[in-house]
Amino acid sequence: MADITHWADVVAEEVLARGKKHLVATGITPSGHIHIGNMREVVTADAAYRALLDKGTQAEFVYIADTYDPLRKVYPFLDESYAEHVGKPLSNVPCPCGKHASYSEHYLEPFLGALKRLGIHPTVYRADELYKQGVYTDAIKKALVKRDEIAAILKNVSGKTPAETWNPFNPICSNCGKINTTIVTCFDLDAETVDYKCSCGHSGTVPMKGGGKLTWRVDWPARWKALGVTVEPYGKDHASKGGSYDTGVLIAKEVFGYDAPFPIVYEWIMLGNEGAMSSSSGVVVSIADMLKVVPPEVLRYLIIRTKPEKHIKFDPGQPLLTLVDEFERLHSIDNPGSYEKRILELSHAVGICHTDIPFKHMITIYQAAGGDFGKIMRIVKRAGYDTKNEKCIKELADNVGNWLEMYAPAFAKFSVKDELPVQAASLSELQRAFLASFSKMISLQAELSGEDYHNLVYSAKDQDSELTREMASILGISPDQVQADPKDLFKAVYTAVLGQQSGPKAGWFLSSLEKDFLVERFSEAANYKP
Repeated sequence: MADITHWADVVAEEVLARGKKHLVATGITPSGHIHIGNMREVVTADAAYRALLDKGTQAEFVYIADTYDPLRKVYPFLDESYAEHVGKPLSNVPCPCGKHASYSEHYLEPFLGALKRLGIHPTVYRADELYKQGVYTDAIKKALVKRDEIAAILKNVSGKTPAETWNPFNPICSNCGKINTTIVTCFDLDAETVDYKCSCGHSGTVPMKGGGKLTWRVDWPARWKALGVTVEPYGKDHASKGGSYDTGVLIAKEVFGYDAPFPIVYEWIMLGNEGAMSSSSGVVVSIADMLKVVPPEVLRYLIIRTKPEKHIKFDPGQPLLTLVDEFERLHSIDNPGSYEKRILELSHAVGICHTDIPFKHMITIYQAAGGDFGKIMRIVKRAGYDTKNEKCIKELADNVGNWLEMYAPAFAKFSVKDELPVQAASLSELQRAFLASFSKMISLQAELSGEDYHNLVYSAKDQDSELTREMASILGISPDQVQADPKDLFKAVYTAVLGQQSGPKAGWFLSSLEKDFLVERFSEAANYKP
């Protein structure tokens, strides 16, 4: 794999053939929770942007929130009161929680916060502000004048004939506030105004500056020209034959005199067995929610490791641990090849926390400590991890705590019992002898590491070990008669502490608990008489 060039660098090389100055753009409509499917677009754009910078290119990175798009319907997550707002620009629709300036800001704010946590820092534009600032005015004029040419492009490329009343500009009705129920009747290029009539019965005049917006298939190429976009990732729906990219290419060139940006087409992220994520369908895990659960660098890795044209299957339950394991293994390679090193570089970003504590170990530590961060820090220190960056350890602990609460399967959860579990009554004589011997041996030693505990239990297979001799003495037999299966001994450990026959990785688990507690608990279990 060492000779493979990462896809972001391949993109950068092809883009450089077009020139030395570039603007990478990404845009998402904040119509609902912005999910990790959307994250693929932004991380892909960020990776391409960073690859361009690494090659010494003059590059910029922008994110456009499509806040002037209309609310298309009452989505499953909205109450029926929003029916009256369907058709209005998202920036003009009330906030669902009442704490934000608009509907669009309600969903945009957590997304922008998530981008910062992911180490992604584009210049952010809101479409409603761009229109009100007049950024699109020239494009609106050209589109209105060349209405018939655009209609012909749409018909020839997409195969769909626009209605006779179709117009590339959608005015916002000053009476009902809707943007998708108006028809342009005439326009004045000098005054920069557009006359319209609305299905609500109202007629009026709006300024081109902020009085409406271009339809999507015209808005997109107009944006390329207005902002100078040269690179843009977009979903495969826009890349289909006759889709909005195909029409955009011709509209950009023939109407706006601009070459379409370099395309990076990406596939969907599939949520478990539920299919592609979609804000409107409710099949969604928001980026903000995922960052409560997974370290930011792992979420970046999810996107960075896979070529954009390949779909990604994501499951925040038990399979998430496989993803984290894969990332941590990559991190642990002493001499990674250039390809692996590049994946790690692009998975990291300035400001993102990183700790050497494995996610799975923190799952054990967190539950052993009952979620108490003071106890977590003591366990982390005892385990020999670097404790200087307490902030990063706290982030990881919070990730694990939220994962346990939100997505963890039942088998991953456990709780250390305050008192000896009644299940201790089921322990065999051999298991009791083991716990008594184990308790005695660890009481005589200094702090043990996870590996120490693991090796001590496995020493029961050796007839000459101190543990085996101690067990034989308690049982009144010779050491060569002790038939100890480590699996049964671990079951005894879990039974005494958790009240169940299985649990987390035993070494990590035991080293996460206070030695004095273990000594007392194992001794009590060994002598328990129900």
